[in-house]
Amino acid sequence: MTDDHAIAHGTAALEQALKFRLAIERSSDAVFMTAPDGTITYVNPAFERLYGFTSSEAIGKTPRLLKSGAQDAGFYERLWATLVAKQVAPSVMINRTKGGGLVHVESTANPILDGGGEILGFLAIQRDITERRRVEQRLRESEQALRESEAQYRGLFDNNPVPTWLFDTETMRFLAVNCAAVCKYGYSRDEFSRMSVMDIRPPEDVPRLSALARDARPGVIAYGVWKHRKKDGTFIEADITGQTLEVRGRRCMIVYAQDVTGQKLLEDQLRHAQKMEAVGRLAGGVAHDFNNLLSVILSYADIALESLPPGHPLRDDIAEVARAGRRATELTRQLLAFSRRQVLQPKVVDLNESLAGMQKMLARVLGEDIEMRVDAGEALWKVKVDPGQLEQVVMNLVVNARDAMPDGGTLTIETRNVEFDEASACLHPGTRPGPHVSLAVSDDGVGMDEATKARVFEPFFTTKDPGRGTGLGLSTVFGIVQQSGGSIVVDSAPGEGTTFEICFPRCEERSSRPSAPPPSTRARVGKETILLTEDDEQLRDLVGAILRRKGYEVLAAATPADALRLSEQHAGPIHLLLTDVVMPGMNGRQLAERVRTARPDTRVLFVSGYAGGAAVHQGLLCEGTAFLPKPITPEAILREVRALLDEE
Repeated sequence: MTDDHAIAHGTAALEQALKFRLAIERSSDAVFMTAPDGTITYVNPAFERLYGFTSSEAIGKTPRLLKSGAQDAGFYERLWATLVAKQVAPSVMINRTKGGGLVHVESTANPILDGGGEILGFLAIQRDITERRRVEQRLRESEQALRESEAQYRGLFDNNPVPTWLFDTETMRFLAVNCAAVCKYGYSRDEFSRMSVMDIRPPEDVPRLSALARDARPGVIAYGVWKHRKKDGTFIEADITGQTLEVRGRRCMIVYAQDVTGQKLLEDQLRHAQKMEAVGRLAGGVAHDFNNLLSVILSYADIALESLPPGHPLRDDIAEVARAGRRATELTRQLLAFSRRQVLQPKVVDLNESLAGMQKMLARVLGEDIEMRVDAGEALWKVKVDPGQLEQVVMNLVVNARDAMPDGGTLTIETRNVEFDEASACLHPGTRPGPHVSLAVSDDGVGMDEATKARVFEPFFTTKDPGRGTGLGLSTVFGIVQQSGGSIVVDSAPGEGTTFEICFPRCEERSSRPSAPPPSTRARVGKETILLTEDDEQLRDLVGAILRRKGYEVLAAATPADALRLSEQHAGPIHLLLTDVVMPGMNGRQLAERVRTARPDTRVLFVSGYAGGAAVHQGLLCEGTAFLPKPITPEAILREVRALLDEE
């Protein structure tokens, strides 16, 4: 190149540089340049106007001078890494001015390279978009902004955790669905695009939905709980909020569908539990009063039979009265089991061992046309239940299964260990998260519809023919399981059989040893003094008469207050307090504590028509307390009184 050409080329480069410098100086965008290490070497006037820093204040500093803290911790590191990699780094950021104000800027940073590709520095151009952001914010608050900023709102629509869709109210076809709807319902976006809202509704909902869509007007908000069908065919309960609006001249509705299936299930379970609790209270109260009457009936029947000589014409009649009373006793026992007011004697047991001991008996109950299979889980955890009540539970479930298979079939009893988390525990009402042992009884019989399943544990509800059952079998199972701290659920469908699954909490205690047989008692007569407290007059007179006939001195009280008065006035010892548990004004345990405070040698025998729920769970009785359940008989009273008085 000649000197003239070199001069001309240099002059042109200088002119270009001056033009570039002039353009930067006059630019409305803030411009600054840095050295390779990031130190600012130049800022233009727009930079000074935007940030308030003079060139002398900015030069020599780094861009962190503008850091506002609005960006995440790794923002600047990522930006710097992009530039060092010789790439353009566009970004939107919030910077801080000298006065502490915040400005939104669109920033483009470029590496400045020499002819050999080495970095000479960096050039950043930043445009103030603060006012534009304010305008956009105001536009987002109006429906016009929604139409003009559809692309911006797509992210909000897609990322909404609640299933959301937009559909045409005339054609009912889906126009858009978000990710949550795709995940919840199982259809892809492409599948949704070929579907209408009718496709996810059961047939019975279509007329009401059509009318709703037809009458919809812009701005109208609709609410309600609808059934929605997922791709796998299952239904969920969806709480719908929908609003009509115009989208590009089309009348549409945007819908938010919150899955409330679990909530509805819990609400139904709560209502059912409240109903069962109310019925249980009634049943327990009836059983309590009935047990008092049965105590009188059975006791006088026994007394009469003892008084009549063999061959007397009335003996058979009175014996029939006694047999009827004992059958009524079984009925009250079932009512108490349902109402969870019976006395349990829980022990640590292995369900597999318990079932093994019952198999022969269960086989006889089932008959030859029903095959019984037992699938015993390995390394089964222990549970704490009343063995006798457990046997009653299994027997009732097996009898119920037998009756559901009139033409024969297969009965399966399965045990296994299960671990419940928060979600799975919700499917077993009354169950808490943690380790449990499951006992499932399944049949392949006629099954039940939803209406029958909803009432299956109600007392006196039965699908059997008159005379074939009281309707208390499954309600008894329900009560025993609930009182034992377990839960029970039923799964059934017409023609597909039934499964009852019971879950008991795992017990860490060692297995209980078989209890020793009760020691023999001496002759059931005595001369000790007994303080009898019973608020039922007829029963009080009966028990007093039984005890006096056997030589005991009886101090009879109708109320706890009368009992305390008699205790204070009696000069001699009181060997035994025989008291009802539930009485007005003061319960039996409180009375016993008051009496034993003054007479520590007095022994106590509690009697009650129900004590499981009302006594044990409410602290009215302690474990190991001497207890005689109603209905009572002379034999039982005399045996328990003598055994307690004879204890060393």
